[in-house]
Amino acid sequence: MTRLVSLDTVNTMEIKLKLQEEHLWTRAMAKHLRPEVSKQLEALSPGDTLVIDLVNVKVFDYSFANEYFGKIMISLKGEYPGRFVIVENLNEYTRENLSKALESLGLAMIERRGKKLHLIGKVHPVVEQTFEVIARAGTPVSSGALSRELNVNLTATNERLSKLTDLGLVRRDKSSSAAGRQQYEYRVLS
Repeated sequence: MTRLVSLDTVNTMEIKLKLQEEHLWTRAMAKHLRPEVSKQLEALSPGDTLVIDLVNVKVFDYSFANEYFGKIMISLKGEYPGRFVIVENLNEYTRENLSKALESLGLAMIERRGKKLHLIGKVHPVVEQTFEVIARAGTPVSSGALSRELNVNLTATNERLSKLTDLGLVRRDKSSSAAGRQQYEYRVLS
């Protein structure tokens, strides 16, 4: 089931993994299912978000998570730049296996639990802290404002923002400062 929702100028496409099986095992099964997600990512424009809902999935193993989610997140850099992926309705078992699979690949992704966003996978605590501040803001935030909020110098803030942007975890948009100078603003997509 796919649903397209417009959020300002950003579209969110949601895929519900309503599968015959509640248990997803092996790389082979992941390879079989991944083309549907690739098709949905292809349909999105840069800046859009794909939400993968695992409401009906009780468990998947590490090899499934590595092949399915790991390759999806890797494809965002090469094949689908500027697109974002959020996962929701993970349970204790799926969250643990997904987190370990992402960590092994040096990746992270956004998990939505209710209305709150969390990072799972390999994330340094200061990068996670930066993500949380941006997510809490609810509106785009400049690196200067973020630097003041975190009480961290601008260079360190920009390094954190580069990491979050490179991982596909925050969106970076051009804007103008109050003085009319070009700047970037960052936001978390939900």
